[in-house]
Amino acid sequence: MNMKILNTFCLLACTSVATAIAADAPKPPNFIVIMGEAQGWSSSSVQMDDAVLASKSDLAQTPALEKLAAGGMRFANAYASSPRCTPSRATLFTGKSPAVLHMTFVGEGKGGRESGFTETGSKLIPPAQISEMPESETTIAEVLKDAGYATAHFGKWHVGRVNPTRHGFEENDGPNNNGGPENVENPNPKQAFGITERGLDFMTRQAKAGKPFYLHISHYAGRGGTDARPETYAALRMRATTDRDTRRIGSAAVTEDMDATIGLLLAKLDELGIADRTYFIYTADHGAQGRDANEPLTNGKGTVWEGGIRVPLIIRGPGVKAGACTHTRALGADLFPTIAALAGATKLPPGLEGGSLVPVLRGSPDATVKREREEFVVHYPNYDKDAQGPASSLLLGNDKLTRVYETGALQLYDLAKDPAERHDLAREQPQKVADLDKKLTAYLRAVNAQMPTVNPTYDPSKAPPTERRGGGGKGGGRKNANQ
Repeated sequence: MNMKILNTFCLLACTSVATAIAADAPKPPNFIVIMGEAQGWSSSSVQMDDAVLASKSDLAQTPALEKLAAGGMRFANAYASSPRCTPSRATLFTGKSPAVLHMTFVGEGKGGRESGFTETGSKLIPPAQISEMPESETTIAEVLKDAGYATAHFGKWHVGRVNPTRHGFEENDGPNNNGGPENVENPNPKQAFGITERGLDFMTRQAKAGKPFYLHISHYAGRGGTDARPETYAALRMRATTDRDTRRIGSAAVTEDMDATIGLLLAKLDELGIADRTYFIYTADHGAQGRDANEPLTNGKGTVWEGGIRVPLIIRGPGVKAGACTHTRALGADLFPTIAALAGATKLPPGLEGGSLVPVLRGSPDATVKREREEFVVHYPNYDKDAQGPASSLLLGNDKLTRVYETGALQLYDLAKDPAERHDLAREQPQKVADLDKKLTAYLRAVNAQMPTVNPTYDPSKAPPTERRGGGGKGGGRKNANQ
């Protein structure tokens, strides 16, 4: 055979084999991350803990989330990194805690105690806040973009005024805060469906181009009738049968509208034929707002009680056991390394505080998550919605220690037996309190956390009413949460 012909034949054969191998190689998975705004542990009709019936709403109906949970894994013990939105969002993007980032509060610019400013009636001076997520931090979007992914963020940004493109999100609808791109009082229901439509378009284009994508959709807040579609609100009014139901109609209607948008995304995945290679993640930035909004948990947004920081987390995707429920603790900081691992990304930034949830998702629901530290700390050195004032909590195993900075009080709860935090064990177990408090101090020092300082102008006679601080009297946050 002529050598030229033979060489050509070999070249064609090798090319055909390489093409066949490339065609058979598994395609990178896609990712959709939905962040609900102030969606508590029991805000949807999904029972987040298979052992606790009350871990689902008895009012809101969320069939899309139920479908997601039926096809994936629920995390009964998932935690936001903060009881406020800006710090939690920054942690999800960077994999680092608010204490490390020095982003522990929300720069809303309203003045007074809830913006961290000092007044004569405050015992402590909260630390200065960083309101702009540093561009020096590497985000999960940047990691995936470098790995060949198309990236997009639509909805509530709320980690500064810099455009999301500077943080790796190639497509976005701007650095939006609570008012959305139009900066209005009630961005929902328009934006709930607007951000979803933008997401559907993004998914469709990437699927047709054969490019893996990372889509992050962050919803806006809403608690009243003007925040939901009229038909959704009307249906909730018909369904409400108690005074507590009546108080929750607005927030439940917003939840149901959000669920409808999740249904649109799930349907589009099926239509595009990519559901089997797409990880769909649903979580929230913090608990619902209101002292009884997160029952059976105590308190809510703006507090380090369980109602403020325990949130829903559902993950569906390739290799995830359908209908599973795990009690392994999951953190907001875990999503960065988890997504990176699932995407096969290996170039990760240093200092990630979370650990990959992949062993739990693909192995045993009882698998452990490897992190740099065993303990989980929520550092919240700000005045907000808790009568106790600035506080930090440390969770280790079933134990939860809370340090209250105004009084120096230390509280201890066994979350396995007492998730509502009604029985303070501090006096019964002083050695455990001392050990956990030592761990808390060590963590805060290690990450150079900012601390509240004593206010030299404090005048108790000019202290504001306790109602302004989210509760009444000594330990009011816990007491009022269950009234």
